[in-house]
Amino acid sequence: MIACSKANQINARSLQSAQKSVFYIKEHLPEAERMPFEVSYWLLRDQIKNNDEFLQLIDGKTSKELTDLGKDNFTKRKAAGDKDYVRYENWEQMISNSLQQRNAQETADSADPRDKKGYPRVDYKMHAM
Repeated sequence: MIACSKANQINARSLQSAQKSVFYIKEHLPEAERMPFEVSYWLLRDQIKNNDEFLQLIDGKTSKELTDLGKDNFTKRKAAGDKDYVRYENWEQMISNSLQQRNAQETADSADPRDKKGYPRVDYKMHAM
């Protein structure tokens, strides 16, 4: 019962449990909150390379708390002049750009020209040996 009541919090006992927990939380968030949550997670992971320190930071965080940490981290890195973040005016612009990139990748990946070819059908005849 205790595990069920903490379904909206990140379980960061290990990297594997943290990723499972983040995936579960992301799948149950409203569509508009998924991208900021995911970007925040990876932004923090990119910033903090030490596994124990990272796990300690995110353990027990809710989606809102993690997103707030990601926003704060973005603001600090932008103010420090990080070239990856200076090009964005604000957090919302970075999220919308990430969303556009993901949508472009999904549409590009869905149309594979090999799927349109009419490959010959292969049937195997089963017979006794």
